[in-house]
Amino acid sequence: MAQDFTPGTIIARAFDIYRDNFAVLAGAALLVFAVEAVATLALPGGLAILAAVVSIVLTTFYQGMVVRLVHDVQDGRRDSSVPELLRSVSPVVLPLIAVSILAGLGIGIGLLFLIVPGLLLLTIWAVVAPVTVLEQPGIFAAFRRSRELVRGHGWAVFGTLVLVFVIILTAAVVAAVLGAAVGGDDIGEAVVGWLLNALVQPLAAVTAAVLYFALRPQHDEPPPAPVTYGGFAPPV
Repeated sequence: MAQDFTPGTIIARAFDIYRDNFAVLAGAALLVFAVEAVATLALPGGLAILAAVVSIVLTTFYQGMVVRLVHDVQDGRRDSSVPELLRSVSPVVLPLIAVSILAGLGIGIGLLFLIVPGLLLLTIWAVVAPVTVLEQPGIFAAFRRSRELVRGHGWAVFGTLVLVFVIILTAAVVAAVLGAAVGGDDIGEAVVGWLLNALVQPLAAVTAAVLYFALRPQHDEPPPAPVTYGGFAPPV
């Protein structure tokens, strides 16, 4: 049965999950983005591409872990450990990297040249990552599946994304002020960026997953198979 689907409801649900699992979400994010920050600082300019690859892989693993965590807590509690959540992402990490890159390129180009197409792609591809992790339909099928789930609810999804953007923008402004306060050197900026990512990325990833679980009932679809203790049921 379709449930209440509004930006406020989605954000409230995302904040509830974020708050209840803050130690896991922020702790894992601190570790993941610490590795990214160190790689960015330690690698010379000629190895910037390697740093970018490290960043993409780590961010992808983290995003997949968050999707699995949100799946796990649908019954009201988290049963799987962080290592189990990360291991569950391994089979889909390459497709998830591919859809993340393709979505980023498509949305980026759309925003750069024509803002409206970019915003449209941002909206209809809002749940492509959760689809990739939980349903494993294939790279291009994941984009079609995301569009199908969002169809008929585009404005609510877009409104949710706007709210998340405002939160991230506010955090970025605060981070910029703090970065300037610590002197604006590379190390200070890296530390501030690390803390910002650790606080913001979990909320953004959680919101995408919450959107996915909220959209399925809107199309009279049952929820994905429940997580089993110590592991995950096969994708639906």
